[in-house]
Amino acid sequence: MKILIKDGYILDPSQNIDCKGDILIEDQKIKEVIIKSKEHRQKHKENIHVDRIIDANGFLVIPGLIDMHVHLREPGFEYKETIKTGTFAAIKGGFTTVCCMPNTNPVNDHESVTEFIIRKAKQEGFCSVYPIGAITKGQKGDELAEIGTMKNEGCVAFSDDGRPVINSTVMKRALEYSKTFNVPIISHSEDLTLSEGGVMNEGLLSVKLGLRGIPPEAEQIMIFRDILLAESTGGRLHIAHVSTSGSVKLIREAKKRGVNITSETCPHYFSITEDMVQGYNTNAKVNPPLRTLYDIEAIKEGLKDGTIDVIATDHAPHHIDEKLNPFDSAPFGISGLETALGLSLKLVQEDVLTKKALIEKMTVNPAKILGLNEGNLKPGSFANIVIINESKEYIVKAEDFVSKGKNTPFDGWALRGCPVFTIYKGKIYEW
Repeated sequence: MKILIKDGYILDPSQNIDCKGDILIEDQKIKEVIIKSKEHRQKHKENIHVDRIIDANGFLVIPGLIDMHVHLREPGFEYKETIKTGTFAAIKGGFTTVCCMPNTNPVNDHESVTEFIIRKAKQEGFCSVYPIGAITKGQKGDELAEIGTMKNEGCVAFSDDGRPVINSTVMKRALEYSKTFNVPIISHSEDLTLSEGGVMNEGLLSVKLGLRGIPPEAEQIMIFRDILLAESTGGRLHIAHVSTSGSVKLIREAKKRGVNITSETCPHYFSITEDMVQGYNTNAKVNPPLRTLYDIEAIKEGLKDGTIDVIATDHAPHHIDEKLNPFDSAPFGISGLETALGLSLKLVQEDVLTKKALIEKMTVNPAKILGLNEGNLKPGSFANIVIINESKEYIVKAEDFVSKGKNTPFDGWALRGCPVFTIYKGKIYEW
């Protein structure tokens, strides 16, 4: 089947394409990106015969987005999410590639679990799924998992996300392995002795609400430790879900020293503050917690100056009954795949990032960090493309999410900009 995406505004940072044009798709792959000119228009009329034309006039055409931090919950927690429902939520949100964290049941700490996820994704998934393996067996932090074997099976990175690796010797060895196998170690940076029992940001609001707080130092101390370990080993360190101004400063200074470090943040960390917890709103309970306006401004500056390389969702769906529990006992997490693009486009609308810089942080940069041949519109690549109506305004309705997780603090928000088509390996989804 031949498809022609016609008259769209094409933005592909990987090829420095930023202009109007057409994209020809044939046999699931990009055949040609055609920059608009009189000569090309004439060539179209004479030589191109297609099965379908998508009129993209007035729309933004970009590579399919990559989310390097999602929780698909399968195996073990299928009542929260499955590979099928999670990848469909991804496609609806404009993501054609997701990387799933290992805190499943059983934990993805063995090649058999990795193989299951890959096989299940091929059978039922709507987009590409790359597993992230556990750093340690059972995510217990004591003994390294079989990193080499799991990489050979298909893991693209390693993390104990959901829990930190407290043992510094184990983390140091993991970073040494990362150098050997050329894979990033993704750090969930949390000092459990400082955060234990905490459920929101530590500050005046937590005192007022009578909730135990998690201080910013809980994140920053572990980032500082991991930076020192990465510096001494030369290993590949990636810091997940950056939430504090102090974390941004530490990462910025490490990059200036030449430490092999990258980092990510999530839309909720540059969109909302701890004030969303008022009324004991469990949909605003996330780990690390929502912080302050000062932290938001620092994160925006970190995105702007390149300190923060990637925008990821940390998509963490939960069953509605779990989030109805009292705040102290409700689980951490936000269902993020279906709101990420609209929230991230606000960075462009507010002149925090250029459109090109935003797309880089959601395509080129995660692909580079993980070594994926994704996030581009190069001829010969799979036709993974999202077509965006930047001017479309809409109201977020959690009840309409295709993810099983309806847990979002953005329910009722007005956003501008959303996918109208998502194309995955030449298959078209129209929204």
